[in-house]
Amino acid sequence: MKQPISIVGASFISPLGQTSDETWQSYLSPSSFLKQKLVNDVPYFVGRLTRTTHKELDKIRAENIKYKDLDPSVLMAIFVAREAAKEANWSTQTFGVNLGSSRGATHLFESYHQIFIETQKAQTLTSPTTTLGNISSWVANDLQNDGPTLSHSITCSTGLHAVLNGIAWLQAGMVDHFMVGASEAPLTPFTLAQMAALKIYTRADQNDTFPCKAMDFHKSQNTMALAEGAGILCLTNSPQPQQNVIARILGMGYATELLSHGTSISTNGICFQKSMEMALKGIDSSKVDAVILHTPGTIQGDLAELNALKKVFPNDLPFMTNNKWKIGHTFASSGILSMEMALEMIKRKHYLEVPYLSQNVPNSPPKLILVNAVGFGGNAVSILVGE
Repeated sequence: MKQPISIVGASFISPLGQTSDETWQSYLSPSSFLKQKLVNDVPYFVGRLTRTTHKELDKIRAENIKYKDLDPSVLMAIFVAREAAKEANWSTQTFGVNLGSSRGATHLFESYHQIFIETQKAQTLTSPTTTLGNISSWVANDLQNDGPTLSHSITCSTGLHAVLNGIAWLQAGMVDHFMVGASEAPLTPFTLAQMAALKIYTRADQNDTFPCKAMDFHKSQNTMALAEGAGILCLTNSPQPQQNVIARILGMGYATELLSHGTSISTNGICFQKSMEMALKGIDSSKVDAVILHTPGTIQGDLAELNALKKVFPNDLPFMTNNKWKIGHTFASSGILSMEMALEMIKRKHYLEVPYLSQNVPNSPPKLILVNAVGFGGNAVSILVGE
């Protein structure tokens, strides 16, 4: 990186809550926030937004006639964008917007498609309300921002790819401020059925205290579970005196594996090795206090990332943690919610443990944290964030 990038605003919503304090208290709870939900009479463990957050989204839908036909993924993005822009004090600046999603407008798409199957006619707003660009465009419109606006989908690493893209625009001098993040609302019948078809979803009939055993490197079955979530970071390379710098991005890395199967990852997580090594370029790896792993709860995916860590940190593994055991996998938003976890750990000077993973907790507070994400196709991203 040419220079560190400052994070001057942030907002997140997940099953843990919608404010920093609420989310932190949820993190301190030893319990999983995954609950059973019947979808077309099929039980799934899922992570849902809190009732309070859903009520806030309903308010946004009701406040503007144009918003009544928007997908939940868009409303979620609007909510966190307003909060993040407020914290960054971006009321007058022009800034870029890059918000991605893995699945996009899943609720509307499935609803519109069902109507088409039944009537052989498409609803008028089907196309504009189900495109991926729909998320960033509505956020920019809601904030009355006329800067560059774009969206993308790189499956589960989408959120961290948005961070990479924002950094690229900033370091190229094309803009001074960039809003990056992701939004995902995947708790729909077809989306859940797709994950079940891959044989990676956690069993709904199990009685385990933790339905998703992400970072249990000895499990005998896949335990991934889906969740709703969204998050946004406000990035700048020129923070203003009135702005509070939450943290700084000190390194970034990315890599893509050449795979024989669309969902697979190499045994030693080659893409992770490359992305982490790039993010740590010029930095003593022993200075890394913690790594927030992607580990989705699948046997192969979790072990591949662990093997990659052993290659990058051959002498001593840093403290490892993850939030999917608690809230599930939010696809594109997972990396951004991992960034939230990193920011909270740095802010609170406290390590968040995975209850069933045995490891030593460092004596010194976390100051430098590496965050990983990867998606189908082996698209890995690593972001190094520090005080």
